[in-house]
Parts: sequence; C-alpha cells; structure tokens
Amino acid sequence: MAIRTLEQENRRLKWTMLAPALIFIGVMIVFPILYTVYLSLTDAFGAVNADSSFVGLLNFTDSLSDMRRFWPAVGRTVVFTLAAVALELTLGLALAMLLRRPFRGMRWVRTIMMVPLLATPVAVGVLWLLILDPTTGIANTLLGFVGIPPQPFLGSIAQSLPTLVLIDVWQWTPMMTLLLLAGLSTLPTEPDEAALVDGASPWQRFRHVTLPMLTTTIITALVLRSVDALKTFDLIYATKGPGGGSSHEAETLNIYAYGLTFDYQEYGLAAAVLVVFTVIIVLIVLALRRRSSKAS
Repeated sequence: MAIRTLEQENRRLKWTMLAPALIFIGVMIVFPILYTVYLSLTDAFGAVNADSSFVGLLNFTDSLSDMRRFWPAVGRTVVFTLAAVALELTLGLALAMLLRRPFRGMRWVRTIMMVPLLATPVAVGVLWLLILDPTTGIANTLLGFVGIPPQPFLGSIAQSLPTLVLIDVWQWTPMMTLLLLAGLSTLPTEPDEAALVDGASPWQRFRHVTLPMLTTTIITALVLRSVDALKTFDLIYATKGPGGGSSHEAETLNIYAYGLTFDYQEYGLAAAVLVVFTVIIVLIVLALRRRSSKAS
C-alpha cells in the first residue's frame, strides 16, 4: 500500500513539474493556432479587433480559386523548397563523405563550413544583395573575367527564384552536411569492410552499403530542412521586398500571407492561407515520417 502511495506521489509530482511547461505551450502555441483558425472563418478586415462576421469556408474557397496570386505562390514555394533541399542534400552528402575520414586541417575545414550558419538570413540576404549588385557587385566582376556578360540576378524576373535557391543552398548546406556527418559517424564499419574484401568499388559500397544504412538519417535531415525551407520568409523579404518583387516573381506563400496581413489588412483571408499552408506542411512531414518508419 505504501509503495502504491509513493507511486501516486511521484506521478502527482511529475505533473506538477510539467504544468508550467504545458501551460506555456498552450498559451504560446495552441492559442495562436486556434485563433488563426477562428480568424480564417471570419471576414476580419482593417483591424484584428474590429467587428467581424462568421463567413464559414468562404476565405478558403476564395484562396483556392485564386489563380492570380495564391496558386502561383504555392508553385514558387514548392519549386524553391524542392530545388533548395535537393541541392543541399546532394552537396551535403558529398561533403559529409569527404569529411568522413580524418585528414590534416579537418578541424579548420569544419569551422569554416559553419560560418554561413552563424549569420541570420536577413544578414545573408543583405550580403548577397551587395555581392550580386548588377553594377558594383563582385559577382559580375568575376563573371567578366571569364567572358560572361553582367547578369541582373535578383533584379531579373526569370533569375530571382533560382538566385534565391542558390543563396539558401550556400547558407544551409553546412547544416545538412553536419547532420549527415553525424549519421555517418554512427554507422558500423564491418559491412563496408566486407564489401571492400569482396571487391566492390567505392561507388558500389556507397550505393549498396552506406546509402541504405544512412536512409533514416537522410529522411530526418530532409524533414528538418524541408519544413524550414517551406517557411522561408526573411531571406526573400530582405532581398526582394514586399510581394516578392514588383511582379511577384519570388512571392511564396509566406510572403503572400504577410502581404495580405500587413499590406491589405485582409486578416481573415490571410489566416485562411496560413491554415492551408500549415496543412501542407503537416502532410509533408507525415509523409516523410511514414517513409522513415518504413525505412527503419
């Protein structure tokens, strides 16, 4: 009986200690989500605390039928995320394989690789604005040395999104490299050594031994980086400004929702866009987690 009472006290103490954290999560996470869902069902406009009426799913139907801004923003968000994450995964895996074996100066190389991660996305955006400036930037100066004419980069409708992808790759490839390098360090060496004894080439050992064992780590890295890339806002806003540019050439869903909120005060419509965006992110995470479960 005394043991059971002690277990009850421990359980009560556990929930007492957890209560502040749970309350904080409820206030800072759950409440904003519920309030956003509520706003998405109203015609809130002009001010959040202004009188509004319940309109049901009208904001969602308006968003999903908007072929001028909403769906192009969805397309740019998907293209930006897929291109950036694919390049970061490919380069990160290649760098992780190169850094897997100790070599002279490896500590310095890893330290230098961390530099892009130390800067905020806004600082990175401003830095690349200076580098890619069509008239005074060093990028066009270097291109001129190899006979390539000056490029507009972020000043071009066609080049803006690819340029933003490359900037994102420059900043976040080191993080992907570190994640994959951590996964490589935990793999057993016996399967690779056995394949080497059997005469397998380096590519065959990578393709049939290392890569399958690294699948769970790769999917975990993809989940983390994909969600972060989908939410990219500050880099795009710092380089292209409101609306993702004068022709909305770099407008993603985050930029679109921000414009609806702070430029047009369409709070109900913006909330609906954010709800749809959140659902998209959750579905992607669930799909990747299911794939991870199957791989493990």
